[in-house]
Amino acid sequence: MAEMREAVPRRGIWGWMLFDWAAQPFFTVVTTFIFGPYFVSRMASDPAEGQAAWGYGVAAAGLAIAILSPVLGSIADQTGRRKPWIAFFGVIQVVSLSMLWFATPGSSLFVTRLFFCLATVAAEFSIVFNDSMMPRLVPEREIGRISNVAWGLGYLGGMIALILVVTLLAASPQTGLTVIGLEPLFGLDPADGGDARVTGPLSALWYAVFVLPMFLFTPDAARGLPLETAVRAGVAELTTTLAEVRRRSGILRFLVARMIYQDGVNALLALGGGFAAAMFGWSVTELGVYGIMLNVVAIFGCFAAGRMDTALGSKWVVTFSLAILLAATLGIVSTGPGFTLFGLVQLPATDSGGMFGTAAEKAYVVYGLFIGLAFGPVQASSRSYMARSVAPEEAGRYFGIYALSGRATSFLAPFIVATITASTASPRLGMAMILLFLGAGLLILISTPYPANRPARAASGAAA
Repeated sequence: MAEMREAVPRRGIWGWMLFDWAAQPFFTVVTTFIFGPYFVSRMASDPAEGQAAWGYGVAAAGLAIAILSPVLGSIADQTGRRKPWIAFFGVIQVVSLSMLWFATPGSSLFVTRLFFCLATVAAEFSIVFNDSMMPRLVPEREIGRISNVAWGLGYLGGMIALILVVTLLAASPQTGLTVIGLEPLFGLDPADGGDARVTGPLSALWYAVFVLPMFLFTPDAARGLPLETAVRAGVAELTTTLAEVRRRSGILRFLVARMIYQDGVNALLALGGGFAAAMFGWSVTELGVYGIMLNVVAIFGCFAAGRMDTALGSKWVVTFSLAILLAATLGIVSTGPGFTLFGLVQLPATDSGGMFGTAAEKAYVVYGLFIGLAFGPVQASSRSYMARSVAPEEAGRYFGIYALSGRATSFLAPFIVATITASTASPRLGMAMILLFLGAGLLILISTPYPANRPARAASGAAA
């Protein structure tokens, strides 16, 4: 692998890392902090209906990703080249995101979810192909650092996109001005959701521009089989790979653990902003500022995790991050107007004015900062955990299975959250279901070997 790294110019490594920079604003400003909460709190007739509808949309996208990701990963190994696949799904992503501009209050929830689902599926498929390039670009010892730095760059990109929204595009409903006192660009009106709807086209343009360095500078694998032949070979290879995974017990255990805890992470990121918006009535500006704070913490978390991954190993980083996520998620679901920790701690209900004016809102923000600290490293070091456990020539098919593990049940957590919310009319009880996924995944991971291709008996001594 050292020879392959020497053949890759530095700009090729940076081009690969900038893919995360290009891709992240979609997840930051559309899925988590701006458009998703807007859908939940303003497009639907009430927050419970909105959270349920958004949850079912996330679940539908997750089901499609779960079914097709491993097939596409196996086909990619046969065709060799990854960039044409990324370009194909990139076009779908850009078009679907642009269509979110038409999601005005009172418009069709179904059509809006359809375009959101298409964008999500396309984004996740592109990630499969981009991730599978990593083992060919860097030596094993550098994988954890490069993965975390790339993830940190992604959060930096997401944070900058958020800053653009709250300073130049999103106006306060009370003053009509942005957080820095300017009239919003393009005459965007918060009354018709323009400040939230614009995040779709913004994310589309951002992706289209910043994905270019990867296409221009990062070397792709050599051309393999023609597409028609590759499809047949890839599907056949997938069947073989699934049987092979069952014999590689350490990798299987890691994939099961990740399947469960990543389901919880996905649901937390997709639904957490909407939960806060509905509970506290946060505006787009407050959601944006909250998101910026989380992304600042996430950037430092990823850069620190990159060093810890190299020194202590990916398993240590993932385990520690999951413990933080469990505690912080318990914090946010236990907090409401006037209380935290399920009412064991009563908080003053007085609103001091301004952003996050009540004590409960400030407590929620503190819990959220811990989530920001951990949700980047848990995903970046999971990626490096997998990359260290497979050979470069099998990376495509195994990262397809890896994507499957991240999405095989990814419809389940949002579905359960949505169903519990709809049946009980309690968004808090619905969100509490995420704790089950984070906790179960952590318990399985603890007994998983590191790297995952080592015998299972090595797990107890392989955390470093």
